[in-house]
This record gives sequence, structure tokens and C-alpha cells, in this order.
Amino acid sequence: MTSGHVTPTGSRRKARPRLDLRRLGRAALLGPGTRDRLPDAIGHVVDAHRAHHPDADIEPLRRAYLLAESSHRGQMRKSGEPYITHPLAVTLILAELGAETTTLTASLLHDTVEDTEVTLDQVREQFGEEVRYLVDGVTKLEKVDYGAAAEPETFRKMLVATGNDVRVMSIKLADRLHNMRTLGVMRPEKQERIAKVTRDVLIPLAERLGVQALKTELEDLVFAILHPGEYEHTRELIVRNAARADDPLAEVADEVRKVLREADLTAEVLIRPRHFVSVHRVSRKRGRLRGADFGRLLVLVNEDADCYGVLGELHTCMTPVVSEFKDFIAVPKFNLYQSLHTAVAREDGQVVEVLIRTHQMHKVAEAGVVALGNPYAAPPEEQSASDGERVDPTRPGWLSRLLDWQRAAPDPDTFWSTLREDLAQDREITVFRPDGGTLGLPEGATCVDAAYAQYGEDAHACIGARVNGRLATLSTVLKDGDTVQLLMGQDPASEPSREWLKHAHTPAARIAIQRWLATHPVPDTASATEPAAQRPADDPAAPQAPPAPDTAPDRPTAAQVLADRPGASVRLARCCTPVPPDEVTGFVVRGGAVTVHRAECAAVARMKNSGRAEVGVRWGEGAECRVTLVAESFVRPHLLADLTEAMALEGAEIVSATVEPPTQQQVRHTYTVQLPDAAGLPALMRAMRNVAGVYDVSRAQPPAPGA
Repeated sequence: MTSGHVTPTGSRRKARPRLDLRRLGRAALLGPGTRDRLPDAIGHVVDAHRAHHPDADIEPLRRAYLLAESSHRGQMRKSGEPYITHPLAVTLILAELGAETTTLTASLLHDTVEDTEVTLDQVREQFGEEVRYLVDGVTKLEKVDYGAAAEPETFRKMLVATGNDVRVMSIKLADRLHNMRTLGVMRPEKQERIAKVTRDVLIPLAERLGVQALKTELEDLVFAILHPGEYEHTRELIVRNAARADDPLAEVADEVRKVLREADLTAEVLIRPRHFVSVHRVSRKRGRLRGADFGRLLVLVNEDADCYGVLGELHTCMTPVVSEFKDFIAVPKFNLYQSLHTAVAREDGQVVEVLIRTHQMHKVAEAGVVALGNPYAAPPEEQSASDGERVDPTRPGWLSRLLDWQRAAPDPDTFWSTLREDLAQDREITVFRPDGGTLGLPEGATCVDAAYAQYGEDAHACIGARVNGRLATLSTVLKDGDTVQLLMGQDPASEPSREWLKHAHTPAARIAIQRWLATHPVPDTASATEPAAQRPADDPAAPQAPPAPDTAPDRPTAAQVLADRPGASVRLARCCTPVPPDEVTGFVVRGGAVTVHRAECAAVARMKNSGRAEVGVRWGEGAECRVTLVAESFVRPHLLADLTEAMALEGAEIVSATVEPPTQQQVRHTYTVQLPDAAGLPALMRAMRNVAGVYDVSRAQPPAPGA
């Protein structure tokens, strides 16, 4: 229920018959006139509306006003004003922001279903399904409990109530702004409660939806209620600055106009005063304020290219503060905001901030999604589906994603905490998929976030990623412009790791992981990801490597190699485990035996330097071989069992196995295996790579000299 008005009693509602809307409309006309006459009370609303939409049909507004005025007749706000002044004020706020006719019609009617005998069916009959949907959404929002104890549940109810249409939220924000303007008639404790909810819930929403005009005024109104002392101090600073004889902002504005005029650039240069909260923040950051700190310059041009032309002229003809430059045109903010930010320094050391944008960018910067009109309208043809999120967050949009989160969240507190984190984000990055598509993620997002953004709950099976072509852990923080290839496991039993929560920054990722963990409790979560080599030997759950064969690890395999030294025994060096078709060489060692090394083995150079006799060797045919392989993988349950099974199916006999402790969810396995035929080595390595979680298999490299 909207604060500040008297609601008819329930008994009175039951006693009244169903209203005839046409009769009410005629009765609402004040004095003589025709049905087509525009009531004077909405003249200012129509003027504001036509300033943005010159060809708009105002007939729905006329009929909506007549119905609202008749329905609310006799109701008064706590301020003593007729209640109809409230929907009129809310509608005027939206009209000045550029809202389309349907939104304004619903705004005029937004309290009729809640506070009068008008029904949703009657609204549909007179104004259509779209207006009925918006009025219904706002009516449901009015019923949300904003009490402190219900705070975590507040957003869930709001999102269910609004559905996928941000126009419902736009009406609610304008409704709250007018109520905050007239909050002085409330008790102090109620003022404080409403102000806190506005601060914690509605101001972040206004920021997320890009409605800066509403956000800044709401911030100032909340500031005055919750921090009256600091508000009064800030007001005095602004008053004293306004009384100054000199105005550095005006002087720099004149200089900017001169520079642009000489460069033949058409632009409008305005002084944009800071609002109270902004002045307060600047004073806390910089200490003593100077004249240039109380506002910024706004330069408005017609075309995008002119923005950069203005920037070039200012940086050429004035003294730029390079550290203050930001390009939100090339990289827009998540809430549609686009502008160039820079600053120039005066000779007296004062720094003047300058915002450069087109007139259309300025409209969107002020009104956000309100300026976009109907979110269900087809997007422009030149806008691809992949970049629709950045151009307009209502298609399919941030609000739609929130609806998914609230349905998936295991409990209200989880949803609330993740949502507050998301609302705190003020920058987005764009990363590219290998197929050319894009993912929009908050700054600081990791590969975990990218996985859930692309695959939803199927990301539970993600085992790793490649970032810009290089293998990366799921904890890797992504940068704007990175290319991300997500590696997905084939095991249907794949499951997310509890460790992922440390690296998940988006609500979609955190809620999906928490939901899975809540439905799959594990008594000892550490054992689920602990490599088998680290578990106690008597742990029956630990998959064991096959026992080593009876043959000694260094048994000779002379049948594989032919040496140019008749009668000498031949053995393969364990340091480099050569196999066909490696290039090999031999050396005579103690006892007259010939040891065979790979040609690139570090031991070869040492033996040559020590004067050992080199013996020519070559591979025989169809010989068995022993080789050491290194498998690198991501940690997952049952990996060791799956890997050794794949090796056994290829006929490999495991001589020894070592599993190193995991680091950053990665683990390294080293296996020495005996193969009946060296020709089977490529197939063995392929089979090992095909095991879910394994991302690389290679031959063990000989140690470097001196290692």
C-alpha cells in the first residue's frame, strides 16, 4: 500500500456495487464540457509527454485520469491533499523522463485496484491487457512487507510481482520518489524505516536500471532523513559556494565554448551541479572543497564521433588530467550509461571534470530503461542477439536473470546476499566464446562465472578452461576481451567442487553451486576431491593403482635394441625411458653392459664429457617397451580409477605410479608403464587424454643438466 493515504474500509468495499467505468468517467468531468475535453489537471502531464513523444495518442491518458479521479474522489493523503494528486505526480515524473503512453496510463491507475473498487478485469476492458498487467504488477509490489525482519524476502516478492517487465519497477520507483518528497508528515521512526528500505533496495535498483534522475533525488532525500547533521553541513557548503563572487565552473565553461567554436564543433556546454550526496562524498574524499568541486561540465553533441572530436580539442587546447579519462562509450556501463569522462586543470590548480556525450546518450543516462519504452518491442535489426544485453538489459535482461536466481536460490538469505553483491557491481566485462559469441560478466569474474553464464547448471561438469588459448584453472580472473573455451567433462556424475564458491562472483554461479551442495550433502567433503595417493593405504574408498608386476623395475629389454657390440647385454636407461621410434645412442657402463638413452637425454652429454665409449644402437622389430608418461588433470572424484582402467584396456602394464598433491584444483600423475609393443604408445596416450578431467598427456622429459 502506498504510504500517506487513507484506504476505504473493507465493509464499505463489500457494500458498493460493481462500478460502471463509463458512468464514472462522465461524472469526473468538472463543470460543463464534452466527453472529449482534456481535463486541466493533466495538461502538464500531456505537455511533458509530448515533449518526448510529439505524435502520442493522449486519449488513453484522458480516460485513465477520469477513472482515477472518480475512483479516488473523497480520499485524502496524510498531507491533507486530495489523493488524486499522488498518481498525477507519479505520472508527471515518468512523463518528464520520457516514458511511453502505456506506462503513463498504468501510472495514473496504479493505486485504483489497491485502494478503490476498480478491478483488474475492468482495467483490461477499458485499457487493454498490457495496462492491466502493469497495474497488477504495481499492486502486488504495494503488498510487499518492507519490515526489517522481512528484508531478505523483499526482493523475491518484488521480482515475482514485476515479472519480466521493468516498467512495473519504473512506476514503483516514481511512486517511491513522490512518497519520499512528502514523507515529512510521517512519524520520525516511520520516516527512518522507509528511508532505510529506499537506501538498501530501491536506490540500488534505480542505479541498476540506469534511472539516474530518480536515483540522485532519492539519495538526497534519504541522506536528509538518515544523516540530518551531515546533510545540513553539506547544504551550508552549497549555499556558501553559490554566494561566491567568482565561479570557476562558469569560467571554464566559457573557455570550452570558445575552443569548440574555433574548432567548428557544434556542442552545448552546460554546468551540471552536484547533488547533495555527491558533494558530501567529494568532501570526504578531498577535504576542503573549492569552487570547481561543486559541479561538472556537460558537453552535449549530436554524433558519437563528435564526442571524440570534443575530447581531442579539450586535450589539445587545455591541460588534461589524463588519470581522470574514462571511455564509457566504447565500454558502456551495465546500466546503459555511455559517456566520455575527462578533466582539465586550471592555472590555480583546480580540476574541472567534464562529461561528453550525445543528446541521446544523455537521455538514456538520465532515464535509463524508462527511456527505452516497451521492453517487448522488437529490437533494431542491426542489434544482434549477442549484444542485446549491453544495449538493453531488459532483453532478456538483468531482471529476467534475477527471476531465475530467486527461483533457484535455496533460501531467502542466500538470494539476498548474492543479490546485494550483484547490485554493488558497477562495471562489466565482455569475454568471447570460441564460436564468436560473447558473455557479459561483472568485473572480477572468473572462469567459474563464465561456465555458469554459458551452461547454467550443466556447468557442474566443467573441468577446466582455456583462456586466450592457454590452459587455465577455473579460478582464473577474466579480463575484458579474453577468449574463453570451457572444457566440459563427459561423466554424468560430475559434480561441482565446494572450492568453486571461493571463485564464484555472479549470483548465477553462487546460487547454482550452493543449491547443488545443499541437495548433495557429503559428510567428509575433503575426501571427495582428495587424490588417491594422499589417502591412507587402508582407505577402502580410495581407488588403488594396479599392483606392480613381479618383474623388477629395471629388468633388461635387450630384445628391443640391437647394439654394435656383439655379446653385450643391453638395457634401457630409466632416466629417459626411450621407446621406438626415439633416436637413441648407447654407452658402455660398468660390467660391459650397454645402456641405451634418448639422444636428447641430459645424461648423454655428461657421459661424452667423461670419456665414456659411445656404442651405436638401433631398434629391433616388434619389441616391447617401457615408457614414463605424465598426465595432467583437474581434480575430480574417481579420476585415478578411470585413468588406470583406460590404461589397462590398452594393454599397458603399470610398473610404478606417482600422484603429486593437487595445486589450484590441478593434479599431476606420473606413470611408468610396460607395453607389449611400442606401436601401441600413441593409442595409449590418446586413451588417457580421453578420460574426463585429463587435459594433457606427455612423455616424461629428461632432467636438465645439473638438475
